[in-house]
Amino acid sequence: MTGTPDYSEAQLEAGRLLFARPFAFVKGCVRVDDLPPADRTEVAFAGRSNVGKSSLINALTGRVNLARTSNTPGRTQELNIFDAELAPFRIVDMPGYGFAQAPKPKVQAWTRLIHSYLTGRPNLRRVYVLIDSRHGLKAHDLTLMNELDQAAVSYQIVLTKSDKPSGKDLARVIAATEIAIAKRPAAHPALILTSSEKGEGIAELRAEIADLVA
Repeated sequence: MTGTPDYSEAQLEAGRLLFARPFAFVKGCVRVDDLPPADRTEVAFAGRSNVGKSSLINALTGRVNLARTSNTPGRTQELNIFDAELAPFRIVDMPGYGFAQAPKPKVQAWTRLIHSYLTGRPNLRRVYVLIDSRHGLKAHDLTLMNELDQAAVSYQIVLTKSDKPSGKDLARVIAATEIAIAKRPAAHPALILTSSEKGEGIAELRAEIADLVA
């Protein structure tokens, strides 16, 4: 079973220092025009509803309630902006997708917002596409990946809740995901396995992001 790559001590320390600084919620944006100036490196987190985006952002920043978590799918309905203090770096928490029970006009509005952001944000360095380790890639994930490939926006797969499946099931999901991204032009070749609950993969994801900011 492969998975999260190895990082040097220097990379891990750079990640620790980047995320040791305070982060603050700036605003929620329902239109691209509402976004802050494109004056710093942005990374965005995308994924199906209830995949664990908010929990992962909280784990990365060491804050319990920086990003609101909920057991109700579709809670995040805006582009939620988080800035790092005294660093040229910003996190964007995107609306969850694939929540069939949401009203159709709302789903259409989210879809337009996500499309506009992904295709028109010049300082967006990478999108982290979160995939539930228990379920693997689904149709909505592949649709997003197709759009990122077409827009030439770099993205990397983060497997969340990696402590939940058995070792055999996790290995199967890893293998299938690696095959699925192998020939995609905008996909980073390495997966990162995380568990917000156990803290697994958090230091490595911080290091990966710190490399982008540097």
